[in-house]
Amino acid sequence: MIESALNEAGWDREQIDTLAVGLGPGSYTGIRVGISLAQGWQMGRGVQIHGISSMECLAARAQAGGWRERTHFVVDAQRGEFYMAAYDFDAEAAKCCEPLVLVSREKVQAVLDKGGRVAGPEISKWFSDGLELNPDPVTLGLLAAREQKYIPGEKLEPIYLRALTFVKAPAPRHISTE
Repeated sequence: MIESALNEAGWDREQIDTLAVGLGPGSYTGIRVGISLAQGWQMGRGVQIHGISSMECLAARAQAGGWRERTHFVVDAQRGEFYMAAYDFDAEAAKCCEPLVLVSREKVQAVLDKGGRVAGPEISKWFSDGLELNPDPVTLGLLAAREQKYIPGEKLEPIYLRALTFVKAPAPRHISTE
């Protein structure tokens, strides 16, 4: 896919000097793959990396589209929960007014019931009054170019609000061949 995109743009790998990567919240695997790719490219080619949150990307896209009403951006967090952050807008920028939190479906519905605006990827699956909006690579790139906050690859971290839990596999069993 990378090779195809570079070919379509008429670029060689050597011409890439900066990468922008989404840090989430979002798809666990997708975020990890994106971060891994950026880290590998930095190790192999010495590129600079920008990490951008999905909420910042959604807010910037809405602001560029002329949105001026406070909007709660909502992303599915699985397990019946949602990531949510609210932004206010003016002609120049989107400003976070309610930081990212993990909320229940009822909390998102309460925002809608009070006449609030809710937007995000696949939002209509859960909330018929929600506005569909997805982060996109163009907005991600524009945010990275504007901010110029470079991050060493080893410091990139996905945005999670849940404690990570996993079950470690048991030690391998020895099976006698006698």
